[in-house]
Amino acid sequence: MKFAIIKERKTPPDRRVVFSPEKLAEAQLQFPQAQFVVESSDIRVFSDDAYREQGFTVTDDVSYCDVMIGVKEVPMEHLIPNKKYFFFSHTIKKQPYNQRLLVDMLKKQIELYDHETIVKQNGARLIGFGRYAGLVGAYNGFRAMGLRDGLFKLPKVETLADLDAVKAELDKIKLPNLKILLTGTGKVALGAKEILDHLKIKQISDALYLTSQFTEPVYVMADVMEYAKRKDGKVGDKWAFYKDPSDYESNFMAYAKETDYFIAGHFYGNNAPFLFTRDDAKHPDFRINLVADISCDIDGPVASTIRPSTIADPFYGYDPLTEKETSFNAKDAITMMAVDNLPCELPKDASEGFGEMFLEHVIPAFFNDDARGILKRAKITTSDGKLTERFSYLQDFVDNK
Repeated sequence: MKFAIIKERKTPPDRRVVFSPEKLAEAQLQFPQAQFVVESSDIRVFSDDAYREQGFTVTDDVSYCDVMIGVKEVPMEHLIPNKKYFFFSHTIKKQPYNQRLLVDMLKKQIELYDHETIVKQNGARLIGFGRYAGLVGAYNGFRAMGLRDGLFKLPKVETLADLDAVKAELDKIKLPNLKILLTGTGKVALGAKEILDHLKIKQISDALYLTSQFTEPVYVMADVMEYAKRKDGKVGDKWAFYKDPSDYESNFMAYAKETDYFIAGHFYGNNAPFLFTRDDAKHPDFRINLVADISCDIDGPVASTIRPSTIADPFYGYDPLTEKETSFNAKDAITMMAVDNLPCELPKDASEGFGEMFLEHVIPAFFNDDARGILKRAKITTSDGKLTERFSYLQDFVDNK
């Protein structure tokens, strides 16, 4: 079996890669029967020479390989028919901007495995860049605060070498007295928590957060059953909510009245109640003035997230009264950080962490007859140009091209 680490061709350029040179060498040791080839790239965070030094062939032509492993969507003109591809396809939610891409893969009889669909039997994701999105997102929020309020100047993450350098910059700042709300309990939220804990911000209980003021920075980590409640007043159940959230409404306003900086690290499911609406943001008791929306659902559960921002220009302001965009430091605006590709700012660490997970969960499946069903669950399209049963719900999406 021949595996190719392919060049990223999406614009804007992405410097991440699924395997660092060291992790790829580890994969080669574990699976000597595999052949790993690296497509030459001038943008990858690791140089071609770094792969050569580990003994890998680096070439401009990987068309003889069986499995193509990338990070972002592959432009249609670069898709090779009758291959297996791994990348984030952004198609499983019927994203209209990638409809043609999915149709093209079916026509070319490509087996598509989306990193997002590499899951356990219970549906929990096995690999992803979530931790790094959380780390960078939380840092960026503090960077916005420092610039807006003239407190300190943190450099952009993309100018720093690695996560250690990011944390070293945080060691130089002094925070004002503020209350921080972090939603979620998954990899994204835990990444953000890592930043808060590095800053030695005290974590407190919901009860204390909602009823007390403090003389030091504090934060609370709220799960879905804290910021959503049953409409009938009965005790909520997290798993019932995930299955059908229609019996629930938002309880977020209790937090909004006590929060200065909101870090949105939650997963938002279809039909779940919004956390706060545009009307909520107009309420005189609405206290939030800074949001790092790592989840970044546009016009969704966080009403002030009206567009994604970019690594080049990460901040904007939301004016609750006009419901329009304004400058990030405008008076009475909510300062927004809504970059939707945060891990790109930390390509080295993100790549190293991703490769670790990919080697643990995916590569073995090619050599143990897919004993855990990883490949079967992840496969979206087949080698005969059809959708797999698991993703047959996409049929109307590809038919309406």
